[in-house]
Amino acid sequence: MFQPDLLRGKRILITGGGTGLGAAMAGRFSELGASLVLCGRRAQLLDETASRLRAGGADVATHVCDVRDPEAVEKTFEAAWRQQPVDVLVNNAAANFIAETEKLSARAVDAVLGTTLHGPLYCTLAAGQRWISERRPGVVLSILSTSTITGRAYTVPSAMAKSGVLSMTKSLAVEWGPKGIRLVAIAPGPFPTPGATAQLNPSERASGRSQVSSNPLGRNGDPAELANLASFLVSDHASYMTGEMVVIDGGAHLRTSGAEDLLGWSSEQWEALRTRRTR
Repeated sequence: MFQPDLLRGKRILITGGGTGLGAAMAGRFSELGASLVLCGRRAQLLDETASRLRAGGADVATHVCDVRDPEAVEKTFEAAWRQQPVDVLVNNAAANFIAETEKLSARAVDAVLGTTLHGPLYCTLAAGQRWISERRPGVVLSILSTSTITGRAYTVPSAMAKSGVLSMTKSLAVEWGPKGIRLVAIAPGPFPTPGATAQLNPSERASGRSQVSSNPLGRNGDPAELANLASFLVSDHASYMTGEMVVIDGGAHLRTSGAEDLLGWSSEQWEALRTRRTR
């Protein structure tokens, strides 16, 4: 299935495309023939990833964009479309951190919801409006989490946001299906990246219990595995799939939501975490 021309002719816009899983997907998409538009807040990271991909022959454009800002999203999509219409949107940008929910400020909540809920909606609308007006087919792939199935303590705003994007995926699959637009999602389990590890697993949760020890397959995921799944879902091989979320987590969510180890944390441990975060 993964022939070098699997995604040839497709232009794929990835939010949060400069680092982590976004960069991993970008690399795989380009290997399979896609051209890319990478979006993110930090120009340096976008440029570094784009340069690396171009060295391998990839066609890559970059746009600095804060998905929390609907005007910035609209400008980014307008600029991207002027160059060439986008065929696939990957909603990958997200924000998250562990915290005792009752101690969250409104600002902290909005920092997560803005990126993780509002951003995917703004981007999906920007792409969908253009596809519909031009009578073009399109695909939206959203990177969610297994918190949409289990809930997740200590990351409540993220769990709410990801569940909202799953609802968007299912709802628009019906509304936009007759217009030739598919919406699909992936719920990754533990795929450690520097950003996620720093926010969600500080010092392996200061408990000595790693995520690997609770995973039925006994290991973390390899970003290449997620990138291959993403490539399939946005390809024409998945043209009869819409409104679905695929879990790729080694079976972890069947045993744990991923937050139970935090139930035993002391107030001193939480205070130490808050102190590190504010430095």
